[in-house]
Amino acid sequence: MRAGSPRMLREINDRAAIEALLRAGPLTRSELEVAIGLSKPATAQLLTRLEQEKVVGKAGERGGGRGPRAQLWAVNGGLAHVVAVDLTPHLADFVVADVAGTVLAEYQVRLPVHEGADVVGTFGEALRHVTAAAGLRLADLANVVIGAQGAFDPRTGLLSSAPHIAGWLGFDVPARLSEELGIAVTIENDVNLVAVEEMSEGKAQHVDDFVMVWLSEGVGGAVVIGRRLLRGATGGGGEIDWMRVPDPATVDTGDQWPEAGARFGNLVDSPAVTRLAKAHGITAEAGWDAVNQAKSLPDNGFLDDLARRVAGGIASLVAVADPQLILLCGETSRAGGEEFAANVAEKLHALVLPRTPVGVASVQGNAVRAGALQSALATAREDVFGVVTPTLLGSRRPAGGTPSAALPTE
Repeated sequence: MRAGSPRMLREINDRAAIEALLRAGPLTRSELEVAIGLSKPATAQLLTRLEQEKVVGKAGERGGGRGPRAQLWAVNGGLAHVVAVDLTPHLADFVVADVAGTVLAEYQVRLPVHEGADVVGTFGEALRHVTAAAGLRLADLANVVIGAQGAFDPRTGLLSSAPHIAGWLGFDVPARLSEELGIAVTIENDVNLVAVEEMSEGKAQHVDDFVMVWLSEGVGGAVVIGRRLLRGATGGGGEIDWMRVPDPATVDTGDQWPEAGARFGNLVDSPAVTRLAKAHGITAEAGWDAVNQAKSLPDNGFLDDLARRVAGGIASLVAVADPQLILLCGETSRAGGEEFAANVAEKLHALVLPRTPVGVASVQGNAVRAGALQSALATAREDVFGVVTPTLLGSRRPAGGTPSAALPTE
């Protein structure tokens, strides 16, 4: 087929129209004309063709003031369905959506994750429950994406750095689930999925390179270069928890760090933050509670010390990647807000040459589940419509290759 042939041009225009409808939701014909740059007759022919192929359909009307009502067009969401899951030790949060992104059902359930638990069986039961609630069967699902607190090696299918969900360790997770359920299942690091959602709906929509740092009960990170997640050879890209860094705190917290330095995660996870707060005279049960208390105290010094710790870990990433933006997320980061982010930026700029801005992630609600849904939809849309969104694709296991060394476990 020659470049520029009528068939190729139709395919290009069709994909452009589908992308516009997926991005903006139902559109009138005139709105679609503007979005894809086609003439009125060409757009009408395109919509007729896509309607005949059941790719798009009429989706109600929009009032036009005193004039006639305009027909709305939308992608046929029933062409494929996906499931996204946020898997934590406390709760599994499921959502079912059609390929247009319309949510059909949600389900939250506590699943056993301890060593020896039937994690595959109980996960399958929960998946069947939420799928049935959406009026579907498992066979109707195009794919399932799971976000988990750990590092996933796409070459081996193994999770690591996840002692909190011990039952999910030691086996090829996507292969086992895919075989048992008869559906394509992928698994992704939770902070990577938060980065996906931030690229889709948050402050990183128009940023090519950024680093995300998760500060909560535990610590995690994600690195995006050229709007692609940097997963690394073994899935360890962004696993900043394991970095060895010095402790720049100005008070004695009673911790005895090894000569090589403390693990970054042991400096800024919730227990570490509460110990640091206690050394400054603040008693709190969680790191974010300590930050909230400190915000109302004059010149306590705790937030400065915490900012120094966070900046000390981020500095290595900034020195290597020189990103356009650092985004802090997680409960501790949200408690600190933009004022704490500015404090981190000040401490960071004393350590590295780039003057990278630091902010707080803007996505609300369950960003892990939302990012998993974006990833699942991207894969389904590529398969159904040929619409490719490389940034949002879930981790697909590379064909062949020699497995690299696995990440360490606790």
